Amino acid sequence: MDKEITIENYNPNWSKEFEVEKGKLKKVMADKVISIEHIGSTSIDGLGAKPILDIAVGVNHLEMVDDFIEPLKQIGYEFVYHKEFLERRFFRKGKWRAGTHHLHFYTFQSEHWNNQIFFRNFLRSNPDTLKEYHQLKVDLAEKYRFDRVSYTEAKSRFIQNVLKQEIE
Repeated sequence: MDKEITIENYNPNWSKEFEVEKGKLKKVMADKVISIEHIGSTSIDGLGAKPILDIAVGVNHLEMVDDFIEPLKQIGYEFVYHKEFLERRFFRKGKWRAGTHHLHFYTFQSEHWNNQIFFRNFLRSNPDTLKEYHQLKVDLAEKYRFDRVSYTEAKSRFIQNVLKQEIE
């Protein structure tokens, strides 16, 4: 069974933890990456979240990520292969279904990279949308307390609606 989904109040330490982790990642990957960004709910001041740091790493080509599997293992990251994630590579720090850090590699400036950054920035600058998303997350965590897949899927319509703002 999945770990219980809990939405914690925003914690300003999340951004500090990201900066520490970013430093570790830069040491391991040197200048082989283009950008390292704090994404997901923990990156948005005032938004409650599951206490998992989501980090996006932008690279020129996803094939490069194979070179990072061993070095990232040395600092606690496990590569998780997902055949359905053709547009990214994923690493987890922490236990399965109870990770503390999620590392997402994207081709820099690809649609998937840009969507992550746009969604984060949109919520940072639209307090009403941020409140609406927070309430949705709280409600869904209650409804799908032990079902992360359903919780994540149920958020997707809201996220897609926000991403449509980018097009308009």
